[in-house]
Amino acid sequence: MDITSLQNPRVKHLVKLREDKKQRQKDGLILVEGYDELTLALNCGFKPDTLLSAPELISQTLNVPDTEALTVSRAVFEKISYRDNPDGWLGIFPMPSPSLNDLKLSETPLVLVAESVEKPGNLGAILRTADAAHVDAVLVCDPRVDVWNPNVIRASRGAVFAVPVFEVRSPEALEWLKSRKMRVLAATPSADALFTGVDMQGPLAIAVGTEDKGLTDFWMDNADLRVKIPMAGRVNSLNVSIATALMTYEAIRQRTK
Repeated sequence: MDITSLQNPRVKHLVKLREDKKQRQKDGLILVEGYDELTLALNCGFKPDTLLSAPELISQTLNVPDTEALTVSRAVFEKISYRDNPDGWLGIFPMPSPSLNDLKLSETPLVLVAESVEKPGNLGAILRTADAAHVDAVLVCDPRVDVWNPNVIRASRGAVFAVPVFEVRSPEALEWLKSRKMRVLAATPSADALFTGVDMQGPLAIAVGTEDKGLTDFWMDNADLRVKIPMAGRVNSLNVSIATALMTYEAIRQRTK
């Protein structure tokens, strides 16, 4: 057993990486916990600097050549874990830093724009939809939660590694979209058109905002299309990840009919 003390400096550093965005950015490191998430990250070409395992917790083996492998006690793993029922696997990865200008788009691209999403669970669910629908990219604009927050990685089930994801400012994102002749579709309850009644077959970016305030004026003013999802009940909005999934799959339906 390599690490058994809860006071080990590496354990304390891992806790800081888990909890502090500034620490992750300073060190250029992120944490990926869970066998499935680690396997997906590896299959997508990402490689950890260090792989930690707790023999008392693991039920599946995972070997990564040329990577530091450390075993830790159950108590240590439960301290560094951000899950209720950890499976005993955690990797320390270099923080990805992709360039938006290097992204190669499909012939008819579909991009998701998530503005100021504040909950890790919502952003993670949007990333899962993006992977399932095989969209070209997700632009996370002016985020309130960073993409590499461990809880976003967990909520995405590792999809954050399978989809091109970029944290960008809204003006930069819009300029990039317009330079690639992509229309911007803004989701808003105040729109007249239903999301099922507009053409989504050409190059398109679907923009969604926060649940409480929606998209800012920047995206509303610069949108080519404004659409709404019909609401027949008493609540006035859907969860942003559900709204994103509905519109994304409507675009896929139109493109594959």
